[in-house]
Amino acid sequence: MGDRLADFPETTIVAVVTFATRGVASAYRRRNELAFSVLVDGSRASYRAFGLGRGSVWRVWGVRALRRYIEIVRSEGLWGLRRPTDDTLQLGGDFVVAPDGTLTWGFWGEGPDDRPSVDDLVAAVSKAVTPG
Repeated sequence: MGDRLADFPETTIVAVVTFATRGVASAYRRRNELAFSVLVDGSRASYRAFGLGRGSVWRVWGVRALRRYIEIVRSEGLWGLRRPTDDTLQLGGDFVVAPDGTLTWGFWGEGPDDRPSVDDLVAAVSKAVTPG
């Protein structure tokens, strides 16, 4: 998504919220060269507030995850794999909050690979900041 930040309206603030430790979050931000904030919510209060639950073991560690790990090993070798450091069953989501603080759009993921397209996010943000 970093290469698409210019597609968002100028006043857009993008942030990643994670329950990982500060050290893990900082390393993630550096490793992925993110141009936006990574916020730590160790208590997962924001996850609960947005209604983000936990996935089943089968959904999180099922066929899709196996395929992804095979892709990683093929492209990066075994050293491309990293041991999970946090709760792998915690589901994530993507949300758009309008300038007035109103939640205007949400995507509640059903698994670790379930995310909206950047085009959907750009459209939702544009709609949230356009008067009328």
